[in-house]
Amino acid sequence: MMGFIWFWLVAVMIVGYVVLDGFDLGVGVLHLFLARNEAERGATLRSIGPVWDGNEVWLLAGGGTLYFAFPLLYASAFSGFYLPLMIVLWLLILRGVSLELRNHLDMGVWLGLLDGIFGLASAMLTIFFGAALANVLRGVPLQADGYFFLPLWTNWQPGTNPGILDWYTVIGGLVALVALTLHGALWLTIKTSGELEQRARKVVTPLWLLLIVFTVVSLIATMAVRPTSLDNYYRYPVTFIVPVGVIASLAAIWLLNRKGQAVKAFLASCLYLFFMLAGACWGVYPTLLPATTGAQNDITLSRALSGPHTLAVGLAWWSFGMTLALAYVIFVYSRFRGKADAGVESH
Repeated sequence: MMGFIWFWLVAVMIVGYVVLDGFDLGVGVLHLFLARNEAERGATLRSIGPVWDGNEVWLLAGGGTLYFAFPLLYASAFSGFYLPLMIVLWLLILRGVSLELRNHLDMGVWLGLLDGIFGLASAMLTIFFGAALANVLRGVPLQADGYFFLPLWTNWQPGTNPGILDWYTVIGGLVALVALTLHGALWLTIKTSGELEQRARKVVTPLWLLLIVFTVVSLIATMAVRPTSLDNYYRYPVTFIVPVGVIASLAAIWLLNRKGQAVKAFLASCLYLFFMLAGACWGVYPTLLPATTGAQNDITLSRALSGPHTLAVGLAWWSFGMTLALAYVIFVYSRFRGKADAGVESH
């Protein structure tokens, strides 16, 4: 029972990070394309300014929870994924540094450089996060001792000895790029006004169409690469509500954006991300990290779980800590109301 609880607690924290940090990653991707002048670029950055660094805390909290609840998985994954984790770390650093320095350097050439770094780092992060999830679904070359190493790429084919990037993980990266860019566009329709808001609203439809295509392609590819991904759904047919939720949330995004109901369209995008990630988690459960070298090397829930006393005590402290974190999130977002208008320093 404890294993089931902690599996979904970690999953919820990952979903929380993707939903919260996802929109400011999407805003970063759109930063160079939607804004036409410095005033509009300032507005896009102010739309995420008070919350972007707080959103990234959920990534650290998720990693800490993973270390506490599933130490074997943490040890294997963080050593085997060492190369992509270092790339992600540098992208997070570049993104944060470029955003902070932009507030202190008021020179055209530097602003252009920092804007480019911020946009590129945001786009690359979305791709690497999507590819990371695809790596987990596909499996990694785990050995009997739980060790593995992945090069950046091998022959671009999923198999016994794959790389971080192959045709399947690239599809995962593209799904994440389009989904989070759409998420960011919907956020901008809430937080900006005037022509910038209208451009953000117009870009939603082409991104939505791309997302439908990539979602279908990714689901077909997942069933081809991991045929057992539907086993839990057939075993518990009620869980087919997850793919139904994916379809319903996609339809709601288009319909609500067309009606100009920005907040509801954004919440529908949150639901899409939730159902996609929940579906991925359910597709591998109770395996935490599949092995391409044979099912005997899989890191499973029972194999990776911490001791019962540790989990029971940790659940109490986790609940206390998450209550404080949620209270902080509610407070910050309740204070962060209104629109970040172009040419206005505050809102």
